[in-house]
Amino acid sequence: MIMEGNTSSVLVGAVEAVLFACGEPVSLARLQEACHVGKPEICQALETLEQQYRRRKSALHVQQLENAYQLCTRQEYAGVIARAAETKKSVPLSPAAMEVLTIVAYNQPVSKSFVEHVRGVDSSSVVNTLVEKELLTEAGRLAVPGHPIAYATTPHFLRCFGLSSLEELPPLPNIIQQESPEELLEEDALPASQ
Repeated sequence: MIMEGNTSSVLVGAVEAVLFACGEPVSLARLQEACHVGKPEICQALETLEQQYRRRKSALHVQQLENAYQLCTRQEYAGVIARAAETKKSVPLSPAAMEVLTIVAYNQPVSKSFVEHVRGVDSSSVVNTLVEKELLTEAGRLAVPGHPIAYATTPHFLRCFGLSSLEELPPLPNIIQQESPEELLEEDALPASQ
């Protein structure tokens, strides 16, 4: 209703206000619903807003995270923001955590047992830590015996690694076609032949 009959500059302002107030990724559908306009108008408003930020050399920018958008600060201001907020530098992820993230990102959704099968070691604590850090999330249950919990990456994962979507992940070198996570789990569930 606020947007009905208004100009595009008002729509750009409304989109900016929603992204600022929400502080988290906002889906295109949610922006459309809030502003009472269609997808093309929202997409144009998001592009215009980003152009305005670039033209003004603003510290802000519009970050796309799959089908959602978030208002973020530019990377070059991270240091001053951290000092102002008096936050401690994040502890870097361990090699084990990076392995688990890689396995999940390229094969998701996957169960803990799939991750353990690929890594060859117990990975429960690493997966749990990555869930606590909001880099992984529970993504339902797999349709295999036992219906294990499936894990997938989050929008926070995309932000942390500077990605707009999973399609931007670099290709894996010399990939040998593997079985799907479900096929591996089904094989693990089969009794050993005698």
